Amino acid sequence: MQHTTAAPAFDPLALRRTSRILAVACGILVWVLPLAVLACWAVADTSTLAAQAQLVPGAIQGALTPLQRVAGALLTCVPVGLLLRGLWEARQCFQRFAQGQVFTPQAVLGLRRFAAWTMASVLAGMLLVPALSVLLTLNNPPGMRHLAIALGSDHIFTLLFAGVVWLMAAIIGQGQALAEENAAFV
Repeated sequence: MQHTTAAPAFDPLALRRTSRILAVACGILVWVLPLAVLACWAVADTSTLAAQAQLVPGAIQGALTPLQRVAGALLTCVPVGLLLRGLWEARQCFQRFAQGQVFTPQAVLGLRRFAAWTMASVLAGMLLVPALSVLLTLNNPPGMRHLAIALGSDHIFTLLFAGVVWLMAAIIGQGQALAEENAAFV
């Protein structure tokens, strides 16, 4: 004998409320993340910065020059900037959801753009590690410079997450197209 459970009831007010909260959270992150990156590069010690480049804490010998810190901050801003663009797309998408515009072409496009910018951010972040490792150890004596390459579970998970969002957007778009097609026949 099969046991079936009813699907939870859809609550449009909860969807709108949650969407508003998520839109605000994305908006805050768009402003806070770049400031955090700049603050980190301005004041962080070398072992903290070495960790960003997947280096052991003692890999950076001596103090970093101001030029190295500025260049490191600019390099780090590339994947962060791509992620910020994705968060901006997510924010706009959540704002549409909060207005009740869920199954629309704009919502589908917003989700796809969020997924694409997130993927681009991850790929840029993977390329960032070798560049940062070379930059941070540039003033080390010959033979003590490093080149690090990293592919971590965080990269794989974030790419998978972005892929799921992309697929969900495609499914929503397909459902929307079928609904419009069915409406045309009635």
